[in-house]
Amino acid sequence: PPPGQTPLPDWDGLKLRVRTLIASHRVMIFSKSYCPYCNKVKELFRSMRVEYYALELDVTDDGASIQQVLAELTNQRTVPNVFVNGTHIGGCDATYQKLLGDSKDTEPYEYDLIIIGGGSGGLACSKEAAALGKKVMVLDYVVPTPLGTSWGLGGTCVNVGCIPKKLMHQAALLGQALQDSKKYGWQYEEQVKHNWEIMVEAIQNYIGSLNWGYRVSLREKSVTYLNSYGEFVEPHKIKATNRKGQVTYHTAETFVLATGERPRYLGIPGDKEFCITSDDLFSLPYCPGKTLVVGASYVALECAGFLAGLGLDVTVMVRSILLRGFDQEMAEKVGAHMETHGVKFIRKFVPVEQLEQGMPGRLKVTAKSTEGAEVLEGEYNTVSISGFEITEYRYMVVVLNSVLFCLFERNGKVPVNDEEQTNVPYVYAIGDILDGKLELTPVAIQAGRLLARRLYGGSSRKCDYINVPTTVFTPLEYGSCGFPEERAIEEYGMQNLEVYHSLFWPLEWTVPGRDNNTCYAKIICNKQDNNRVIGLHVLGPNAGEVTQGFAAAIKCGLTKELLDETIGIHPTCAEVFTTMDITKASGQDITQKGC
Repeated sequence: PPPGQTPLPDWDGLKLRVRTLIASHRVMIFSKSYCPYCNKVKELFRSMRVEYYALELDVTDDGASIQQVLAELTNQRTVPNVFVNGTHIGGCDATYQKLLGDSKDTEPYEYDLIIIGGGSGGLACSKEAAALGKKVMVLDYVVPTPLGTSWGLGGTCVNVGCIPKKLMHQAALLGQALQDSKKYGWQYEEQVKHNWEIMVEAIQNYIGSLNWGYRVSLREKSVTYLNSYGEFVEPHKIKATNRKGQVTYHTAETFVLATGERPRYLGIPGDKEFCITSDDLFSLPYCPGKTLVVGASYVALECAGFLAGLGLDVTVMVRSILLRGFDQEMAEKVGAHMETHGVKFIRKFVPVEQLEQGMPGRLKVTAKSTEGAEVLEGEYNTVSISGFEITEYRYMVVVLNSVLFCLFERNGKVPVNDEEQTNVPYVYAIGDILDGKLELTPVAIQAGRLLARRLYGGSSRKCDYINVPTTVFTPLEYGSCGFPEERAIEEYGMQNLEVYHSLFWPLEWTVPGRDNNTCYAKIICNKQDNNRVIGLHVLGPNAGEVTQGFAAAIKCGLTKELLDETIGIHPTCAEVFTTMDITKASGQDITQKGC
């Protein structure tokens, strides 16, 4: 330009810059630093924990020209000018409307609460809210497995988790009891064998009665139940699609995500065609025969344990460690006991090639070492993928519209605050889908009930995720409450801890003469806090029953002194916790030689 004249804007360059900014940021706000409406929009995104990028036009070179480009692109001349995922949202009012459904003209919501997921947590929340006088809907839909397996109302625990798992575990224990009975004088000539079909039919009949009971309970509580696939289509509104493809739409003031988990396939050729998961195993119409269990989660080891207890040839393929997240000393003892009872372990291997179907009912598996070039091959009747479980929230089709901003972690989990609220103020989440929380049925039930009471009953009580007891129902059961030893060391430092431990031999096992000094118990105490018990672990029969009682004591601040002052019940396994006097640090022998 001639001297003294302002250069003309590079309009093409500015348009490219604006489009690049919009494309590069999930939320792009064109703002002015002094504008109260701009600040209001930015505060909204901050309150929802959503990252945004703001370009302040009043302090930016070419700010006025950029605003002209925006006016040309959007027909909006004011700020804030908001874009989400490349889509123009508008100004302050439009942003609030699209994110929160904020409008004086909005019709009343059809429901006070809609819960997506009819598992233990969702059902508990729905019934509690209904009892507090709210109008509630529950959506539950199960996408069939590749084998076509699906189930009724009640979620994972009832249908393909805790209930059938514990019953099959009991079937295996009865087999062991039959063997023990001979030493107790029971005599029988009939050859004992197990009938898989009879067991599965009986278990599925019981589960069916539970499914029906849940539906009746919802009806009695006046909770609307839809066996439909739900997805958000706009703020406060979902679309529900049933098995016939029929669609209905429903609105609610508040939503709770309670969709639970599903096993994830390995992502190798042949996995969905030839493998089963725990979703299929409990209703499998035929005995699985020689079985390879892939994974080392508690689900994997529990399934491997009861299958071996029923007399099957079982191998567990482990990628890294057993029972990740649990105390590793206890985990290794669980694995060692399973090995002595016939379960084979292939350590540090993963399947890497197609599972080729050979003769009917036979599968060829090729696996590669995780630490070298070694390759193994084996043939099995069944391959069960019971590990690598991640959140499969899509099975209830919780596909949140982009403008809702419900965040999901890379692992598929949903981050929430301490009141189970997501970054969308009217959307809450409970149960296994929560990031960093325990994946246990009783936890989901407690969280669901307490959430409903906070929302509608005036309560302020939150779910306590600390010192939650749990049990792994492997052949030798493992119960725990509080810190694993590794975590306790990380949290408090080894110098501040004292670990008391002991082996023990259940009296019932002495006559059959089996598994002497295999059962094990330990407590982890914080020396800096009056030797308070911060971790309790037990490996033995009925570990769940033992752990449940001590969990209440730990909640009340149990100390080593209080345990020592407690008189044990003799002869029981649980009394071992009242007589522990050997510390790990001492290195003394902990084997038991008598009563």
